[in-house]
Amino acid sequence: MAVALGAVATTTRSILLRDVDHRVSRLLTQETGEFANFVDQGVDPETGGRFGTPRRLLEVFLQRQYSDPDEELLGLTRSRGAVPNVLRQPRDIAAGTALHADRASLAAVFASDAASGTLHRSRGEVRWAKVEIAPGGAGQPGAFVVAFHTDNERAVADEAFRTLLAISGVALLMTTGIGWAVAGRILAPVRVVRTTAAQLTEQDLTRRIPVQGRDDIAALAETFNAMLDRLERAFAAQREFVDDAGHELRTPITIVRGHLELMGDDPAEREETVRLVTDELDRMSRIVEDLLLLAKAERPDFVRPEPVQLAELTADVYVKARALGDRDWVLDAVADREARLDPQRITQAMVQLAQNAVQHTVPGQRIRIGSRTYDTHEGGRIELYVADSGPGVQEQDTEVIFERFRRGTARRGARGTGAGLGLSIVKAIAEGHRGRVELRPTEGGGATFALVLARVLEDQ
Repeated sequence: MAVALGAVATTTRSILLRDVDHRVSRLLTQETGEFANFVDQGVDPETGGRFGTPRRLLEVFLQRQYSDPDEELLGLTRSRGAVPNVLRQPRDIAAGTALHADRASLAAVFASDAASGTLHRSRGEVRWAKVEIAPGGAGQPGAFVVAFHTDNERAVADEAFRTLLAISGVALLMTTGIGWAVAGRILAPVRVVRTTAAQLTEQDLTRRIPVQGRDDIAALAETFNAMLDRLERAFAAQREFVDDAGHELRTPITIVRGHLELMGDDPAEREETVRLVTDELDRMSRIVEDLLLLAKAERPDFVRPEPVQLAELTADVYVKARALGDRDWVLDAVADREARLDPQRITQAMVQLAQNAVQHTVPGQRIRIGSRTYDTHEGGRIELYVADSGPGVQEQDTEVIFERFRRGTARRGARGTGAGLGLSIVKAIAEGHRGRVELRPTEGGGATFALVLARVLEDQ
């Protein structure tokens, strides 16, 4: 802005100085033109005829003229010396700057071959123009000179320039102050974001930025707060995950260490200890494998869809699930459609649901496995489900059983030997297919777990 204001002031000064030069040029041209006409047409009032000498012509003309401020009208005639004789139209010009008093400059103007020019003097610049007069009879040659002192006119332009600079300086200071205040208010939320981000630690993610207004800064604060919410949930889940994983792995390690420390020399006792230790090691291995599987669920290649016949997939799951336990296995409804999904992951999820159903039922109880398709306002979707006739899921457990290392109350008995990762894996597989897993009550008692997958049918 300072550069722009300076450019405006400088340009204004240049325009004013140019106008001064144009006005002075017009004035000089006008005065010399009037004198030239007078030379051609003028009549001596005393004789009624033509002027006899240049001096007489100059005297009569100057008597009839009235010069403008800063203007001198001079008549010059040759004298015996180098300095010409001066006839002038009376006008108050400062004695220190008047051209008629500057004999050396007058001599230079009178002797010049040019019709106009500029005198650069220490006492002030003078623009001049002259008309030479040849003697018509007796007398010496002469010249009419118009001189204009431009210092006052230029001083006006310089004063306007200085005034503009002063006004521009005040405007710049005011604008700077207003801009500083406005920018401070605009950037205040950004500084709050920076300060809040600097104060965040892994242990304290509770700080939030106050949101005011509906501008872009408020949107930035809302986005930052939403990011903090996600970070807080992620860190909380991480801490819970680490705590639960440590707890789940600590128990088999303690059992293994305890049995190894108490193992005696009796072969039967050693065999039993080895069996128990191997069983606990296998359980730890399953926990680690499940954790690795859940970690892979965050990768884009976790699910590799391909065209699959739902009827064939459902039948394969049924055949594999029958080996999990002595139950009344029933192949329920079967969807005769082709879908695009990952058969291995879906089979893994369905077998896990079947295993979960086995753990919550007793021999002879019915477990149904099936699939179906149906249309909604959002398009076609499929369901693959496992329905058991066990005790069902307690209402207080419906929100937690899909979380890692969480078990329902019905699994805390003798059969609850898992790590609580099975349903978490099922949920991850469903979400990998952009679907979900739903828990519903089974008609007549029990629980039904269904994989609900949308936008996977091949003919959509």
